[in-house]
Amino acid sequence: MAIVDNAIYVDGVRTENPASLSETFETLRERGGMGWIGLYRPSALEIREVAEEFGIHSLVVEDALSGHQRSKLERYGDVLFMVLRPARYLDEAEEVEFGEVHVLVGSDFVVTIRHAESPDLGRVRRRLEGDPALLRHGPEAVLYAILDEVVDEYSPVLAGLENDIDEIESQLFEDDADATQRIYELGREVIDFQRATQPLTGMLEGLLRGSEKYRVDEELQRYLRDVLDHTLRIADKVTTFRAVLDNALTVESTIVARRQNDEMRRMTELSIRQNDEVKKISGWAAILFAPTLVGTVYGMNFDHMPELHWAFGYPMAIGLMIVMGVGLYAVFKRKGWL
Repeated sequence: MAIVDNAIYVDGVRTENPASLSETFETLRERGGMGWIGLYRPSALEIREVAEEFGIHSLVVEDALSGHQRSKLERYGDVLFMVLRPARYLDEAEEVEFGEVHVLVGSDFVVTIRHAESPDLGRVRRRLEGDPALLRHGPEAVLYAILDEVVDEYSPVLAGLENDIDEIESQLFEDDADATQRIYELGREVIDFQRATQPLTGMLEGLLRGSEKYRVDEELQRYLRDVLDHTLRIADKVTTFRAVLDNALTVESTIVARRQNDEMRRMTELSIRQNDEVKKISGWAAILFAPTLVGTVYGMNFDHMPELHWAFGYPMAIGLMIVMGVGLYAVFKRKGWL
């Protein structure tokens, strides 16, 4: 069975521990009180059994069966249906893991349907059973305590996100550090967290607006306002996180662009130096090539060559080599090659 805990409370005190849903319904009809049924991933048959007994709308049954709902608050007649998205932060993976809990609140019953391990509703139940004065307020007190637990569990998530954002801010200006992917992935987690928490403000404000109509105790209203204050602070922090990550992404893009520009400038300077070296080598090669050409021509072993037996042939060849070398040197020097 998917029943995690099943109890009947009278005047804030646990009086019965029914062994089955049918026994719970029968006891409530005979003796009154408030029933609190905790279900964990129930079957469709179990949800429909609860819905039929308490007159729950078919749309609520459909939502409870499908799961993966956004945080929301809806009222179907005298039944209040709330979806909450508890969360916990996986620091090593830098991910926010979301759960889901559905809360059905009627005039004399509360049904909780968990689709994940969190929140710890056993802790909520123990807290309320240890405070009969609070539990005496009925189903609304249970709803408040669940809201308070879910919101309290957001605090470690905020701390984990804040710590990783601080690490990113330190990483931005480290040499050879590329934080772009980390910023993007953490930003996605912050957005998902914001989607889970942002509706809570409107949900709690809606509960408080309906307090007078549904005769919610003034003390319980104060507790709800305290939870609302916490959600407002969470919303402000998450908005700040998004702004910081957006700025960090802009700064990281600027730093990456600057590094790329520096690398391009360094490569350009290296290319210029290489071109200068090539010019020098080419210039000296040309200077040496001209005398070599003359020497090669007159070094050929042919009998019939012009000026071969001329007395001034050797001085002319040497002079030609010198003139060509000096002339090329002057030209390359003027062009800046040497």
